[in-house]
Amino acid sequence: QVVPVESGGGSVQSGGSLRLSCTVPGPTYKRYCMGWLRQAPGHERELVARIDSDGAARYADSVKGRFTISQINANNTAFLQMNSLNPEDTAMYYCAAIEPIFCNDLLSGYRGQGTQVTVSS
Repeated sequence: QVVPVESGGGSVQSGGSLRLSCTVPGPTYKRYCMGWLRQAPGHERELVARIDSDGAARYADSVKGRFTISQINANNTAFLQMNSLNPEDTAMYYCAAIEPIFCNDLLSGYRGQGTQVTVSS
């Protein structure tokens, strides 16, 4: 079973920055489409950002211009740099990964345990 491992997260004041990291354990010859999901209490899980195995990135409208996703293909590691955070970004953030051919279904992919991001005003 593939279980991405996240790190980062924490608490920050509005306007601050955080960086999340994620690694998919296993053989490095395998490639994944990777991304970050988030879920706030009372809200549905949403896709925040994803990056294809060829480096193409996509973002939710709510984070465009503030969040940047990047990856190191060699070891299936992805990063999410979050700038200009606001209280609406408060949520549990999950790293997600899936085989590249299924990238459009990343919400249904392998998911990590999650890391909490809390932004105070």
